[in-house]
Amino acid sequence: MHEWGLCDAIAEAVLKRADGRRVRGVRVRISGHPVDPAVIDQGYRLATAGTPAADALLDVVQEPGTVRCRACGASTPADDAMHLVACPRCGGLDIEVAAGSGAVLESITVDEPASTGG
Repeated sequence: MHEWGLCDAIAEAVLKRADGRRVRGVRVRISGHPVDPAVIDQGYRLATAGTPAADALLDVVQEPGTVRCRACGASTPADDAMHLVACPRCGGLDIEVAAGSGAVLESITVDEPASTGG
């Protein structure tokens, strides 16, 4: 998974949903591909610099997907980047991501809009 592209997509979705309000927190679930949360956080900071979402606390929840080896038939969690390259059981290179791949913006926490009084 291209982590920088993922960060841009997360930032775009957050800013759209925030609709100009200051964002305090973001929770995103990433499944199927192991990612480095520090890289995601750094990419998010760069993608949101100068926006109302720049200082938000980013919570990255990772769920391993499943890979299946076509050589030996083993299905294993893709909880390590090497599992996306070679089967941990037989070392075979003919693998496929079998389940659980993607990213979901689970929640954002925003400030309430200022009341105008009346």
